[in-house]
Amino acid sequence: MSALVALSIAGSDPSGGAGIQADLKTFSALGVYGTTVLTALTAQNTRGVTGVHAVPAAFVTAQLETLVADVHLDAIKIGMLANAETVEAVAAFLRAHPCDVVVLDPVMIATSGDRLLAADALSAMRGLVPAASIVTPNLAEAAALLGREPAANPGQMLDQARGLLGLGARRVLLKGGHLDGGNTMIDVFAGPEGEHELSAPRIETTNTHGTGCTLSSALAALRPRRADWLVTAREAKAWLTGALAAADELEVGHGHGPVHHFHAVWPQP
Repeated sequence: MSALVALSIAGSDPSGGAGIQADLKTFSALGVYGTTVLTALTAQNTRGVTGVHAVPAAFVTAQLETLVADVHLDAIKIGMLANAETVEAVAAFLRAHPCDVVVLDPVMIATSGDRLLAADALSAMRGLVPAASIVTPNLAEAAALLGREPAANPGQMLDQARGLLGLGARRVLLKGGHLDGGNTMIDVFAGPEGEHELSAPRIETTNTHGTGCTLSSALAALRPRRADWLVTAREAKAWLTGALAAADELEVGHGHGPVHHFHAVWPQP
């Protein structure tokens, strides 16, 4: 039996907690062979981002075309795209090479607050939304895509998820990790499978670096083997909750450390 293959189109994180590195760890932890196309190099650690070097859009296209000339892809996860030219290059690739599983994490701002998408690329990102099977923004990203203030409660989250469907999104998983929700963390799912609140215990940890990258790559890894997107979203969220619960075991860096992608695989301390 051949392995399922997932592709991450994203930027690099030298500290290993987010971006391409987090996606590869997630793919491996969930039993999927990972491939990558780099869109940007970043100089960052658990404390913040000090520099971004975007890969030219034409070379992003060259990486993509060379890969699919040889390797069949079962799922695609899209993360940091850096600028409008790269967003448009990825959109053109998806038109030429459709895939049944496309997860778009519209990365704009890092956990540290540093900008990872050029301000003039927002319109291009809106144009990419309909090409994805599911879009996974956080509160700030959803607000930026819609031109609104960030949602402040689950009801507003559902309203903004519906707004993203109005932009052409096929499905939305709006992440509520930044919402002040007490002991419960709520995400909102909306799509053909209906509207649902996905809840999980809030994990008290500062080690949350790469949670968005990790959740979106978990969706891409799991969907080819699951019945539908709602089942996939529930399982991906539960797996991420486990990675957050074990994050303090790693003790990597002095800022927002990474989640523990291999919490179910490595020996327990």
